[in-house]
Amino acid sequence: MRLAKYLAHGGVASRRKAEEIIAKGVVTVGGEVVVDPARDVDEGDDVRVNGAPVGAEALEVWMVNKPAGVVSTAREPGERQAVVELVDSKARLYPVGRLDADSTGLLLLTNDGALANQLTHPKYEVAKTYRARLGKRVRDSELRRLREGVELEDSPTAPADVSRINDREIEIVLREGRNRQARRMVEAVGNRVVRLRRIAFGPLKIGNLKEGDSRRLNATEIQKLQAAGDGREGAARSGARGRPR
Repeated sequence: MRLAKYLAHGGVASRRKAEEIIAKGVVTVGGEVVVDPARDVDEGDDVRVNGAPVGAEALEVWMVNKPAGVVSTAREPGERQAVVELVDSKARLYPVGRLDADSTGLLLLTNDGALANQLTHPKYEVAKTYRARLGKRVRDSELRRLREGVELEDSPTAPADVSRINDREIEIVLREGRNRQARRMVEAVGNRVVRLRRIAFGPLKIGNLKEGDSRRLNATEIQKLQAAGDGREGAARSGARGRPR
């Protein structure tokens, strides 16, 4: 593991701040001052900052059922609650992607930056599944346009897997992760989202986790996420992309 990442996992600072600390010459590895943030270290190395030992933080992944009004940040300077406050952990956790404050449902938190990047990078096409309650009855033409992809102000979207739950509720699967994408897509076809809930992230489903609750993922669940993040899930489903359900 690179030294800057090791310090970040050890709770010293964010990776960027850790690089600044290393550059000041106050970090030693085995008693030797190191100023290269890319220096490889492992758990057996004696890493210290200003003489104080640093241990790598155990990697954690948590699932949270985010309520409305809670923000998808590690810290919230305002009056709103940050999602990390819903998790009983001392680790430096960060959200994997975001849900806007009005949306609810499954949000992942982790201190594994590599896993978070794999799960959110568009090239890996990790699916996020949402249930959306719409402002008016959904038309067949709207479903067709969503399945084909729609034109947004920044660029066209990829096709989405969309199914009708009832007259005013749909399930939509996205693999791009753009800001407020589900809401913007629905608006682009002439409707609006009045309630949005994420029910699955890759292979993980929210299940019976109550709103506001959280739980730490087990090793099997993390392995499934890693498989999704290395592109295996996207490759397995690419043949079905955009197909009506």
